[in-house]
Amino acid sequence: MGFVDLRLLLDLLLATALGMVLLARVKEPRTLWLLRGYLLLVALAWVVQRYANLPLTSKLVDAVVLACSLALAILWQGELRRLMELLGTGRLDVLFGNQGADKLASGAVAVLSEAAGKLSQLRRGGLIVLDLGSDLRPEDFLNPGIALDAQLSVDLILNLFTANTPLHDGALLVKGNRILSAGVILPISRQGLNRFGTRHLAALGITERFDRCLCIVVSEETGTLSLARQGRLERPITSGRLQELLSDAMAQSAAKPGSKAASSKPKAKGPAPSSPKDRAQAPSPTNPAAAARSGPGTSPAAGPKSPVSTGRTVAKEGPDPHA
Repeated sequence: MGFVDLRLLLDLLLATALGMVLLARVKEPRTLWLLRGYLLLVALAWVVQRYANLPLTSKLVDAVVLACSLALAILWQGELRRLMELLGTGRLDVLFGNQGADKLASGAVAVLSEAAGKLSQLRRGGLIVLDLGSDLRPEDFLNPGIALDAQLSVDLILNLFTANTPLHDGALLVKGNRILSAGVILPISRQGLNRFGTRHLAALGITERFDRCLCIVVSEETGTLSLARQGRLERPITSGRLQELLSDAMAQSAAKPGSKAASSKPKAKGPAPSSPKDRAQAPSPTNPAAAARSGPGTSPAAGPKSPVSTGRTVAKEGPDPHA
């Protein structure tokens, strides 16, 4: 009998601990209310099954719990997928630790997704650069814009991209939950010149040069949402899909803190021999063998990259010259 009581106590302790962990990870009020209601239903079903000889009531409570489980699986499909990824990869430190940083990242993702969705509905052009560790500096842009260092918010983003304002044609530079600068002029990509507008080419240009950098684009002509990463453009996407992509990108960036130094520098455009040995092997009139091995078109100045060599672009729309 004591063994049964010990098992019951252990069962209650483990269930309580699991419930507290779930409740501690949820910060949004409405989601917290739903989770509390669901856990109360599960507890009620357990009490009815264990202590009450009520077969019909037990069946009804089980049916309600099952229906609520299916509804929550639909509502929380993104969160559940994220949970399964963390469990599958064994990243329990991310699941149980550093809740402040996780909350900060999720808050920034929610703000950016909501702002991009509203810009798309209003047909306002927008360009938002998200720095995930590239350590972007003013010299990395054609024009560094105006320094803001403001708290990230939906209203501020909408105001900055209001038509006929001084900063609406440039890009926003966002890092963490701060807007560092506005009106930033980005370098233009050479790929897809006849396919995309200026905003999309600017998004491709900055993401070609920096690996840990994302760029959200909202077309002024069509309201189409796009996301550029590593010289590739995914479009059109919904605000929900944008939120998933940003969450995945931030999770991957947080999982690789050691690669910041390597990816904080722009991609090399060509070889830069500095040692005597490298200078001896560089193509020159006095070294025809090295020139023959290098062949034509291998220097950085050989010409622009083709869209095939820089990355695949997913496009379902035609040209967007006013983007």
